[in-house]
Amino acid sequence: MIAFVSGGARSGKSAVAEALARAWRAPGPGGLVYLATARVADDEMAARVARHRRERGEGWMTLEAPLDLAGALVGVEAGSCVLLDCLTLWASQVLFEAGLAEAQGAARLQRLVETARRRDISLVVVSNDLNEDLPPRDPLVWRYLAFLQGLHRQLARQADRVIEVVAGQPIDWKGESP
Repeated sequence: MIAFVSGGARSGKSAVAEALARAWRAPGPGGLVYLATARVADDEMAARVARHRRERGEGWMTLEAPLDLAGALVGVEAGSCVLLDCLTLWASQVLFEAGLAEAQGAARLQRLVETARRRDISLVVVSNDLNEDLPPRDPLVWRYLAFLQGLHRQLARQADRVIEVVAGQPIDWKGESP
């Protein structure tokens, strides 16, 4: 199963995604895996990471994958549920740190989805809705937003469930809650 969970900043999307991951985890040896895309570069980010770990509680294995998402799934057991948080940050690292073209980034996301399906790993992907305002004048920001929205459309097409979170409330756009 693949789910795409989006929403504005601080909308509650991570909590919704965590609850979904817990519900989707198959009984048996598989576990809950948090696939982190963030790089801890300052004290503020370190505090946010620590807070998120406390809020998630016990029972989560954390993998860090700022770029190679599919590669991070190598040691994940079948039946596990992987929560990727967040696609927004990963997209910026693909374009601006790794210098990859948009097509290369889309291919990497495709490999993640294919790897998860092939290995019987449920995948919940979190991303921010950033394109709710007037188009920016800055060409780099415009490029990033266009890339991210393309990834959103790609993932939404392939996902079994698409959820938008507004004020902590999940709105199902595709698929249904169990």
